Amino acid sequence: MQENSTSVIDSPSPATGRFDTKVVVVLSDDLLPWQELNVTAFLMSAIATSAPGLMGEPYQDRDGNSYLPMLRQPVLVLTAGQELLAAARERAISREVPVALYTRDLFSTGHDEANRAAVAAVAAPDLDLVGMALRGPRNVVDRIVKGARMHA
Repeated sequence: MQENSTSVIDSPSPATGRFDTKVVVVLSDDLLPWQELNVTAFLMSAIATSAPGLMGEPYQDRDGNSYLPMLRQPVLVLTAGQELLAAARERAISREVPVALYTRDLFSTGHDEANRAAVAAVAAPDLDLVGMALRGPRNVVDRIVKGARMHA
């Protein structure tokens, strides 16, 4: 297996301010607003912990109050229908790009162990995806999520 380039932490180019990698969350287009926020938060926790160096430095205001660090690079939030979500998951897996996923069943579970059991009980093609997140080389991520549209 090739070394996955998503494990390498990149910095924005001084000339363009662009990162070589892209972080994307794709949400199902049939979610309620509270579900969109919940799914995005859970998926981003997976991205933030997926490789060392993804988090920036802590923040501090002029008065000396400290705040937690955040992800170093921008996050693009997109929406898609069920077919596109399933296809994007397949494309990510086939390209060995790590994926975080959230299935509809997870709205009715109450903790991490139950979440993992709910996903483990379903074959990959039958997962009822409501969201996924990935971080990888820009051009690869663009091809994986092709057809998804900007979240409005």
